Amino acid sequence: QVQLVESGGGSAQPGGSLRIFCAASGGLFSSTNMAWYRQAPGLQRELVAVIMSDGTITYADSVMGRFTIARDDALNTVNLQMNNLKPEDTATYYCKQSSWRGTYWGQGTQVTVSS
Repeated sequence: QVQLVESGGGSAQPGGSLRIFCAASGGLFSSTNMAWYRQAPGLQRELVAVIMSDGTITYADSVMGRFTIARDDALNTVNLQMNNLKPEDTATYYCKQSSWRGTYWGQGTQVTVSS
């Protein structure tokens, strides 16, 4: 059974930075695609960034140039470095793992950006 645990959320001021982490267990991490999604109150969950098993990366236009996704296959982790944060980045951020075995979600970590 795959488990994903997010950590590192919190509060930041506009223009600040945060890094969030996702630790995976129970699967062959290196063969999976990992992604970060976010969901703000009243809005649909949206893709933020994805890193494929081959290292290919895609970002949402709204975070391009500000956020960086990275994975460590030795530690079974993926993280999201968020710079130049904006109030509209406020949301619950979810880690998602997908592969031929299935799709799994973490429980989410809250990121709040306000002055």
